[in-house]
Amino acid sequence: MPLRKTTNRIRGTTPQIEEFARQLRQNLTPAEAYLWEALRNKQLGGLRFRCQHPVGRFILDFYCPACKLVIEVDGGIHQTQLDYDEARTEKLQEYGYRVLRFTNKEVMSDRDRVLQIILTTAQTPFSPESTTP
Repeated sequence: MPLRKTTNRIRGTTPQIEEFARQLRQNLTPAEAYLWEALRNKQLGGLRFRCQHPVGRFILDFYCPACKLVIEVDGGIHQTQLDYDEARTEKLQEYGYRVLRFTNKEVMSDRDRVLQIILTTAQTPFSPESTTP
C-alpha cells in the first residue's frame, strides 16, 4: 500500500510560519523585490524559484527545489547576527540544501553578477555530502 502524506506541512513548518511567509511575500524588502523580478517565472536559466519559502522553523528568501538552492538576501541586521546566520546555514546544509548569501548592497548595485553566481551554482552538480568539510 503506498504511503500517503498525512499533512500539508512543508518539512515541519507550522501554520503560523506559513502565514508569516505569506505576509513576507507581500512585503518584500527593496533588494528582495529587485532580485525576485529577475528570478520569478523561470527567467534565470529556466529555473523555478519560490519566494519566502517555509522550511521547518525557517523562511527562505528564495528557494529552487530542482537544485536544492537557497538564496538569502541579508540586510544590515545580519551584521549583528552572524552566529545565528551561520547556524541557520549549517542546519539548512544538514537538510541537503546549498545556501548562497548576498547583501542588500550586492543585489542593488550588481544584480547581474549576483544572478551569474546563482546560475553558475545552480548548474554545478551537487550532492549533499559535498557540503560537509
